[in-house]
Amino acid sequence: MITVADMSFSFSGHKLYQDVNLKLTPGHTYGIIGANGAGKSTFLKLLQGQLEPTSGTINIGEGERMSSLQQDHFAFDEFTVMDTVLQGHKRLYEVKSSMDAIYSKPDFSDEDGVQVAHLSAEFEELDGWNAEAEAAQMLTKLGINDQQQQSLMGELTENDKVKVLLAQALFGNPDILILDEPTNGLDVQTITWLEDFLADFPNLVIVVSHDRHFLNVVSTNILDVDFGKITPFVGNYDFWRESSELAQRLAGQQNAKKEEQIKQLQEFVARFSANASKSKQATARKKQLDKITLDDIKPSSRKYPYINFEINRELGNDLIRLEGVSKTIDGQKILDNINFIGRPGDKIAILSRSDLASTTLMKIIAGEMAPDEGTVTWGVTTSRSYIAKDLNDNFDKQDLVVLDWLRDFAEEEQKDNTSLRGMLGQMLFKGDDALKEISVLSGGEKVRIVLAKMMLLKANVLLMDDPTNHLDLESIQSLNDAVKSFKGSIIMTSHDHEFLETTVNHVVEVSAKGCVDRLDTTYDEFINNESIQEKVAQLY
Repeated sequence: MITVADMSFSFSGHKLYQDVNLKLTPGHTYGIIGANGAGKSTFLKLLQGQLEPTSGTINIGEGERMSSLQQDHFAFDEFTVMDTVLQGHKRLYEVKSSMDAIYSKPDFSDEDGVQVAHLSAEFEELDGWNAEAEAAQMLTKLGINDQQQQSLMGELTENDKVKVLLAQALFGNPDILILDEPTNGLDVQTITWLEDFLADFPNLVIVVSHDRHFLNVVSTNILDVDFGKITPFVGNYDFWRESSELAQRLAGQQNAKKEEQIKQLQEFVARFSANASKSKQATARKKQLDKITLDDIKPSSRKYPYINFEINRELGNDLIRLEGVSKTIDGQKILDNINFIGRPGDKIAILSRSDLASTTLMKIIAGEMAPDEGTVTWGVTTSRSYIAKDLNDNFDKQDLVVLDWLRDFAEEEQKDNTSLRGMLGQMLFKGDDALKEISVLSGGEKVRIVLAKMMLLKANVLLMDDPTNHLDLESIQSLNDAVKSFKGSIIMTSHDHEFLETTVNHVVEVSAKGCVDRLDTTYDEFINNESIQEKVAQLY
């Protein structure tokens, strides 16, 4: 259990939180949400003792072990994969290392014997003799094979390092588990495994994530970081978002009777409770939802950008055709013989377990990179706009201010400051924000102005390489809604489950061994269809 009492924290003269009081209890998963820069990751550092509160206290239950997901992917490069995972249980690893050091001595003294006996007893109490077997089993489930488990971390790919660090955090059944963006860099199979693991995890979990599907599956509670407060709410992300919208509607019903408002709340809670899965987390969530009162729901202060993609003209009969597209980079085959046809109206997801493969194909489709073999043929009526995954690839000039950069993409009647500032205001650039240089913008701000550019261009085909990267949950929701309602065609990559499931109708999975092309399918149908996934497995 974690108790936060009257906690405040200031950074560089700016007060981030004021008088925060929370009790976080075992058996619950707390999803932390808030705008970029609100202080979500800072709160995790305070919980872990990496930062000290300016005032107030943070207390952890006596004897409870805390574990967290490491963000430095290079910190363990000199250790084996197995030792890296075992270090997730700090004391167990210390005892094991001390025993190994004694046993490796050329001369073993009586004193060494006494010391190793004490260490062995503690090692047994920590279930140390089963530790490597437990770690190996978890690594195997995460797709790290026996040979890799004895390799050095520095020899692994970036994606495999992320899986090992995840295993390190989960290892040894910690009392408190802290996960900062745990789905970043994970493939869908690993994310699904993690969702299942956390849904039945009996202890306390605290997670920061921009993945709405993930938050909805695992969270029993939401901690909303906003306006210098950290406010707890019962339920998952969707319940928090929709309950805040309900609160706003109820606040506007000045003449409605209390009984009518209570009935609306009860119907709302019943709908969410009925959708609960069979997991322990969902059961705990349902019990809490049933206790919700009108006073428990509050309107949100969140600001959502306005995103709406119009098209300059309708698409004709043809969209895109890829024939025999192959690409090798630095001697490594990235794509091989990629063939598919996109039809007008298609919203196509390019999937791959290799981000390099999916991004390379997006660059080829966008005309930013030439294939070694094969062709990409666009329909003559298509007009295209593109957002690159590497944010800097979207900007030729980083010394321009936002207003002047955006002006280059506006039609003549929209080039005046008033029109451009109006659009930037809709994208949450208020006042002097429009005069910031591109070079000083945050990742989320850069994505939002590229989306503004795409709105100005009015292309009938949108090319988006992982567009939800760097965005906060509110911007992701707005982009999601805009893509759903877009009348043209889209080709995109994404790791956001809900974004893909609610938008795409054509899925293509690519690798260095070819592709699997599936028309008229949702994302969930694609990943849950066993026969399709058998074909996908052959690509890797």
